Amino acid sequence: MSRQVIHVKGLGHGEQPIPLGVKIGNMLFTGSIGPNDPETGKAPDSPEEQIANTFRNIQRVLDAAGANWGQIAKVDVRLSDRSMRNLLNKEWVKYFPNEEDRPARHTAEGGTGGGMIQAEIIAILS
Repeated sequence: MSRQVIHVKGLGHGEQPIPLGVKIGNMLFTGSIGPNDPETGKAPDSPEEQIANTFRNIQRVLDAAGANWGQIAKVDVRLSDRSMRNLLNKEWVKYFPNEEDRPARHTAEGGTGGGMIQAEIIAILS
């Protein structure tokens, strides 16, 4: 089975030899997707905007992989401060409004690479 590396202009791991995401068969796996704006390379100041940007960046990755939100099976999220969980949940229900049709999610504190949030996804593509 071949591996297809997913690239999104302005997103990724900089000079590190690590792809943003890979497709293997009908599976999509990503590394950390953060809040940086792909045009400026910078994250917004507010937690709300960093969370919103992270979801927009997830959309960019899904687009590059030919995937959609309905194919996401699991999301791992790291927050710099667990008190932002309510802000995360507010954005979460915008993208997954049906409580009977949401992916699994794990949320932990720490390891956000300098921003306030990072996410990783696993999706099953059709």
